[in-house]
Amino acid sequence: MTFPSLRDFLANGRGLLAKGPLALILIEDQVEVDSTLRHVINCGFHRVVAVGAPDIAVADDLAEPVIRVHHDMLIPGALEDVINGVIAAAPGQWIHYAYNSEYLFYPFCETRTVGEMLAFSTEERRDSLLTFVVDLYAGDLDAHPTAVSLTDAHLDKSGYYALARKDENGALLDRQLDFFGGLRWRFEEHVPPPRRRIDRVALFRARPGLQLRPDHTFSDPEYNTFACPWHNSLTASLCSFRTAKALRRNAGSAPHIKTFRWLNTAPFRWHSQQLLELGLMEPGQWF
Repeated sequence: MTFPSLRDFLANGRGLLAKGPLALILIEDQVEVDSTLRHVINCGFHRVVAVGAPDIAVADDLAEPVIRVHHDMLIPGALEDVINGVIAAAPGQWIHYAYNSEYLFYPFCETRTVGEMLAFSTEERRDSLLTFVVDLYAGDLDAHPTAVSLTDAHLDKSGYYALARKDENGALLDRQLDFFGGLRWRFEEHVPPPRRRIDRVALFRARPGLQLRPDHTFSDPEYNTFACPWHNSLTASLCSFRTAKALRRNAGSAPHIKTFRWLNTAPFRWHSQQLLELGLMEPGQWF
C-alpha cells in the first residue's frame, strides 16, 4: 500500500496503525533500503512503514508487508513531522524509528521477538527504551568506498563514554546522560557538536501530547532516562552505517579519511551477544 504524502497517510491511514508495535524506517537514500526493511520485519514488528521520496525503490517482494509513504526525508524538520504525526495518530502503540542502513539489536533478539521485549518493558512501567547508535563501517574502503558493506562490517569495541546531562540552568537532570563514542567521537572535527551524541530513544510508547524534538529527545523528561528509579533497565543498540556513509560522502571530510579502522576496531558479528559483551546494551532484569 502506498500513500502519496505524509498528510494523506496521517489522515487516511490511521486504521493501519491501530495495532503495534510499529516500525518507521526513514529513507534518506537508496543505500541498504531493502535489508533495513527486512531486518525490522524479522524482528516481529506488526506494521512496517517506509517513509521516503517516491523515486527511492523498494524490492517487489516488500510491496505487501511494507507501507510506503512518500515524503522527502532530507527537508528541514522532516524527522519531527513524521514521528510527531504518527505519535498523534497511534496513541498507546509502541513505535520504533530508524533510518535506512540502521539495524535494531536488543538482548536475545535472535530467539525473542520485539513484542516480547516490549511486553517486558511495559510490565516494568517503562514507556521508552534507550538505544545506543553503534557506528558500523566497512573495513576496506578501497573495496567499499561508500563505507557500507554488510559482509565487511566493523565497529569500535571501545571508546564510549557518558557525561551528565544538564538543563538550561545547569542543573543535573535525573537519570539522563549524554553518550558519545564511535566515529562521531573519533572524527568529531567533521561532526557539528549537536550531532555528536549517540543516544537515541528509538523505541517508545506514543501518548497524546508527546513530542519528539530535533535532538532526538522527547518533551517528557521520563522518556529520556536510561533506567527506571529502582534498577537498571533494558537497553538496545541501533547498529548504523549512517555516520560512516555521511563522512565518506561529505566533501569536507572525505579527503581526510582513508580508513575507519584503528586499534580498537573489531568485525561486527551481527549478533546481540557481541553487543552485550561490549557493554553496548544490557538486558536489565530480562533473562
